[in-house]
Amino acid sequence: MLNINPETVCFLIAKAREFHAKEEVVIPEVPTSPAEDWARQVLADHVDDACLAEFAATIDDLEPDQQHEVVALMWVGRDDFGPTEWLGAVAEAAEQATPETARYLIAHPLLADYLEEGLAALGYRCEE
Repeated sequence: MLNINPETVCFLIAKAREFHAKEEVVIPEVPTSPAEDWARQVLADHVDDACLAEFAATIDDLEPDQQHEVVALMWVGRDDFGPTEWLGAVAEAAEQATPETARYLIAHPLLADYLEEGLAALGYRCEE
């Protein structure tokens, strides 16, 4: 069902947990205005963060269809789509795709949990 290696997703989960566990990471739950580019600001504030750089490089190295699947996994994990709607979630992610996939993903403070839950919903899990 997945075109992306689950181990790659597990690596992204670990990097997201590491990044979001840092005390100085502050991500607004809701942008204060529609024009505010808060996802871009998150990365600008952490430009020298090695963990973030590794996360972004891993996302950027994925094929576009694999990037869409990571986004779709996040959506399934946060219950925007159910596991039976997987193909629809991937199609929606493809329609909304931008070159800023890493920024979009890391701007979600619960990204690691969402990805882990998305994997579980599709019958995969990370090795402990």
